[in-house]
Amino acid sequence: MEEKKYFFAVDLGATSGRTIIGTLYGGKIELEEITRFDNNLIQTCGHFYWDIYALYNEIIKGLKLTAKRNIPITSIGIDTWGVDFVCVGSDGALLRNPIAYRDPHTFGMMEDYFKNSIDKKTVYNTTGIQFMNFNTLFQLHAMKKNGDVVLVNADKILFVPDALSYMLTGKMVCEYTIASTSQLLDPRTKKLDEQLLASVGLSRRRFGKMVNPAVEIGRLTAEVQEMTGLGDVPVIAVAGHDTASAVAAVPAANKNFAYLSSGTWSLMGIETKNAIINDLSYERNFTNEGGIEGTTRFLKNICGMWIYERCRKEWTDAPESHAELQAEAMKQPAFQSIINPDDEMFANPSSMIEAIQTYCRETEQHVPQGYAEICRCIFDSLALRYRQVFVYLREMASFPIDVLHIIGGGSLNNYLNQFTANSLGVTVLAGPQEGTAIGNIMLQAKGAGVVDDIWEMRGIIADSIEMKRFEPQDRELWDNAYCKYLEMVINRG
Repeated sequence: MEEKKYFFAVDLGATSGRTIIGTLYGGKIELEEITRFDNNLIQTCGHFYWDIYALYNEIIKGLKLTAKRNIPITSIGIDTWGVDFVCVGSDGALLRNPIAYRDPHTFGMMEDYFKNSIDKKTVYNTTGIQFMNFNTLFQLHAMKKNGDVVLVNADKILFVPDALSYMLTGKMVCEYTIASTSQLLDPRTKKLDEQLLASVGLSRRRFGKMVNPAVEIGRLTAEVQEMTGLGDVPVIAVAGHDTASAVAAVPAANKNFAYLSSGTWSLMGIETKNAIINDLSYERNFTNEGGIEGTTRFLKNICGMWIYERCRKEWTDAPESHAELQAEAMKQPAFQSIINPDDEMFANPSSMIEAIQTYCRETEQHVPQGYAEICRCIFDSLALRYRQVFVYLREMASFPIDVLHIIGGGSLNNYLNQFTANSLGVTVLAGPQEGTAIGNIMLQAKGAGVVDDIWEMRGIIADSIEMKRFEPQDRELWDNAYCKYLEMVINRG
């Protein structure tokens, strides 16, 4: 009789985290959330930090609860957001909480780096990574320029999931998918680039051994075993970048698909064998990040539900329920206000509502008032931005794209899913919601020898969930709106 296998997944996002038990049995996967907790930015001494110790403590709590219930977990895997890192001293101690990617110390640092170090085109041709001011390369440049004593004294630099795995096992690694977000890695050689490292005063020695997803990092230290009540459990390098784990969980039937990982960020892309690095991908600022089994995630970051969630924090009169709030938004006229969600003014404004209103005023549109009009503006605009990126993907892909898979928390947003199908003009399949955790767990299962490859993983996932299907509607209406959107974006520059 087949034995149930249990896996412990730690899934950390930029606003919250969870510990989850995944059970694999009978060719299907089931999830149970053990704990959920906030991931809070700490603002102090002129910077924004992540509390790495609080995150570690939450992982320990989840492991304690698992041990109390006598769940025989096979392994543990951790995935997080990308680019951020922890500096470790020569004595093995963490030197400080990591600076968060939304910290303003990187503002202007891209331009400063290109002016004083390596030019922009060379950096892109080496890494194929989308330019964003908070990429690890520019964080390191800012720290070097500012004489940051933590960087000066760092013996090792560990990306956030690798740092947490180190705290559990005492082993330092550099997991490939998380390293690929840094703009320090060449996707052709699959190694950190020595010239880029040298440009920020570092060498390859300062990073851990490169490992691929589904490889064991180490086992729980005696200290962690005593704290949690668990035994000698292995910690597996899953796809440490949450998007890489999520893409591994796309329940696609074949390779002719695009994906949209929808959450705080929306990440739209395709899965390719090789990196796509050319003048067009450079001009359109697309990124090539590491996937599993040697694949590349060719994608673009889009400012997703961040805008909506920031507005929700400001609204005082809006319903607390997403369903009620969005239902009111759907009563508003379509396309009376459109924004480009990726305009820099929406990156981290003091008031997102005021930023949206200012954008509409400056583009001579109706200025949305109240939560319903603003919410409708956000959803219309996201669907139109998705279309723009999807059009680019179709032009650069070497295969036809027949369907868009939406995964992550945003896959539950039926209004936006339908808008996306309308805007793109293709079938949209929504689910799984817990794509990142499922991908994390399935990669642990691969590490344990329970599954063989990505397509076996995807088959199990497809058999375990119910996907929701959305077909395009109102094409002429959306085509006209898209023309209006493009004209506005081009005019704004």
